[in-house]
Amino acid sequence: MKKFTALMLALMMSLSLVACGNKADDSNNADDANTDNNTEQTGGTLVLGTSADYAPYEFMYADDSGTMQYAGIDISAGQYIADELGMELQVENMSFDYLLTSLAKGDFDIVMAAIEVTPERLQSADFSDPYYTDLPAMILVKADAADQYNTLADFAGKSVGAQTATTKEAVVTDQMEGANLVSLSLVTDLVNELVYGKVDAIVVDGAVAEQYAEANPDLAIAPASSELGEAMPYCIAVAKGDPKGLLPGINEAIAKMTSENKMEEFIAAADELSGKAVEVTADAPAA
Repeated sequence: MKKFTALMLALMMSLSLVACGNKADDSNNADDANTDNNTEQTGGTLVLGTSADYAPYEFMYADDSGTMQYAGIDISAGQYIADELGMELQVENMSFDYLLTSLAKGDFDIVMAAIEVTPERLQSADFSDPYYTDLPAMILVKADAADQYNTLADFAGKSVGAQTATTKEAVVTDQMEGANLVSLSLVTDLVNELVYGKVDAIVVDGAVAEQYAEANPDLAIAPASSELGEAMPYCIAVAKGDPKGLLPGINEAIAKMTSENKMEEFIAAADELSGKAVEVTADAPAA
């Protein structure tokens, strides 16, 4: 887990166990009207696993008192869903490539990390209805070299970074023929590799690419990005089989959130705070 919360791990594990005790199929709380996964969730803690290195979707910043806080589009959406379920939201940070494994182990109740549904991911988790679709993936390069990358073929022989276990790895291997994939767990590390010339390009979601390009004049979006195709929608992951009966309530909350155009509000809030985002570390889960 993130370093500054390491001392709180025991307490968080206890809270997770309390949340598990409120699952829909708990025999201690079951009654005639509470016998399936369609039961409305009320009370308890909703533990959200994320990888807080992906502004504007999930990141951390220091508030006016210096206290580290989670923020971002996914964090706001997660808070909205927890409120609709009548639950307290607890956010946990972890490297993206361990999120679904930890979800299956019961460390989290849900995962929100700008995550797209793929056949591989469906083998280990179930997913909600879509709640947002980003801009298509984009390719970040050094600004002074952007005019060298007008087509995907121009990346042949180049080193291209992508976050480990994300669909952006497949973009590099499947669409950028001849490119050499460099996988790293943290997007912030990928950006640093690009800035210091250790990779030639990185592939990230569109909103993320635009934010880095806007904040850093040395970076730019390669013209070849237009060839990458359409974006896939983001969904919320729960453990396979939805053992805690969360999906019906989550989908109802997503429908309400969409009808109220809440995502526009969440995007505006994330954009306002993302300039304060700080780099955080996220380790693998303990054995």
